[in-house]
Amino acid sequence: MKTMAKRVCIIGAGLSGLTTIKCCLDEGLEPTCFEMGDDMGGLWKYQENVEEGRGNVFYSLITNSSKEFMAYSDFPTPENFPNFLAHTHMFQYLQAYAKEFKLNERIHLKTKVEAVTKTEDFQSSGQWNVTTVDENGIKNDMVFDAVMVCSGHNYNPNMPMDSFPGIENFKGKIIHSKDYKKPSAYAGKNVLVIGFGNSGGDIATEVSEHASQVFLSTRRGAWVLGRISDRGYPYDLLLLTRWKNLLRHYIPWDMFLKFEERNANFRFDHKIFGANPTFRIFSQQMVVNDNLPLCIMKGKLSMKPNVASFTDTAAVFVDGSQAESLDVVVFATGFCFQFPFLEVDDTFTVHDNCNCLYKNVFLPKIQPPTLAFINLVEANVSATSVCEMQSRWVTRIFKGLISLPDEAEMLKEISQEQEIYSHKFPNLKRHTIEIEDCPAYTDDLASKIGVRPRLLPLFLKDPGLALKIFFGPLTNYQFRLQGPGRWEGAAQAIRTQNHRVMVPFPGGSVTCSNTQGFGLVNLIVSLVLLAGCCLVVWFQTS
Repeated sequence: MKTMAKRVCIIGAGLSGLTTIKCCLDEGLEPTCFEMGDDMGGLWKYQENVEEGRGNVFYSLITNSSKEFMAYSDFPTPENFPNFLAHTHMFQYLQAYAKEFKLNERIHLKTKVEAVTKTEDFQSSGQWNVTTVDENGIKNDMVFDAVMVCSGHNYNPNMPMDSFPGIENFKGKIIHSKDYKKPSAYAGKNVLVIGFGNSGGDIATEVSEHASQVFLSTRRGAWVLGRISDRGYPYDLLLLTRWKNLLRHYIPWDMFLKFEERNANFRFDHKIFGANPTFRIFSQQMVVNDNLPLCIMKGKLSMKPNVASFTDTAAVFVDGSQAESLDVVVFATGFCFQFPFLEVDDTFTVHDNCNCLYKNVFLPKIQPPTLAFINLVEANVSATSVCEMQSRWVTRIFKGLISLPDEAEMLKEISQEQEIYSHKFPNLKRHTIEIEDCPAYTDDLASKIGVRPRLLPLFLKDPGLALKIFFGPLTNYQFRLQGPGRWEGAAQAIRTQNHRVMVPFPGGSVTCSNTQGFGLVNLIVSLVLLAGCCLVVWFQTS
């Protein structure tokens, strides 16, 4: 059933919420955004004190994705910004984006959404009752045609205390990674970090420069990438390209994985350093960390297997070794997402991070589909590309321009995905919102909207631009070249992205003609690999 929403309630004014407001405006909808913090920006608005129900970053955090991938599709980051952004730069960028498109006037700050419930005539109207409370405790009841939840999932800490016998007797301090702000508080202490994701790796390496000793405990290891790749370019400019993603689908998958795993081990041998993963590369989110190998080599950081138990002052690991005289234990064990405002009338209750969303966005049982979740995903790409494409897709559904499959078909697709993931992830609870092939995911949504680049017609019209799109970074500007929401500056943004990458470097004044081909060596190596694979297949079948 097609919907014809007009007034849209947006919950959260962070990275996802801001692009959602703009996408609504682009489609002629009337968005109203509620943000419980005192400013827009979500977790990118750094705060020394952690607020309940709100995500936040630690002081020295920088983005895992480079600035060209963090940029919205019609608003490039300033060329003088560094290639990897601190929270201060990211917050400035979001402020500039909100100012450019006049988004602030749509945001109600210091306002919490307490309840989102269906109206009595929901089956016919698709409308929602929304109850908010402001900083003075004043409640307000409103009716909206649709709701977009952009509040994120990094605010409700997962603390699996029951998994560690004896931890109730531990006399040291126990915190979650959400509570970590600065490393100086751990000077001279012995610290155990449990969990080897991006947060665990960042905290462990940073604290190791101040603490007496840091232990990093991991059950399954992780594939670790550095931010710096060939010739010093940001790694994602070379890794995330259309030609490389195409290559993944045209050579034997196992051979491709072995090639990429070998590349990852060129930087440092994961097995020797104690980080050896029990899963294949790309099968789940990778850790982006530049300092881990050096910290281990300096002896300031010690990799450890899973914790078997605790004593009052120590942790005992499954291999029998111990971390003695511990002062602090940091749980970098992720988050449990929940939406209490949707539990009021049993619209949506989350159990064990269960994800029953079509395309990670829609609840099949909600008909008409006027409730959407934006950026409720974990992926190996920047959040910007995912949340913006989701928002553009959803707003066109709300406008009645795109239809969803029927409930049975959506449930069938969800069931198939869950079956696949149950075999890939032993602890499925932590991977319910994982997107394994994010370029394919965004391309799928782009095709539904009508904004996926059509390379052959483009090649006939502008071969230089087509080649940049195919061999260059798969940045978000590509999805503004044609179709709904087309931006006149998209082609120029693609042509000049090399320039924006080079400007922050000390030698950035060197002509960009020396940097026209991102990853030329990678291209040649991969083509040789493809030829080798073809020979192998030919010999096996001949």
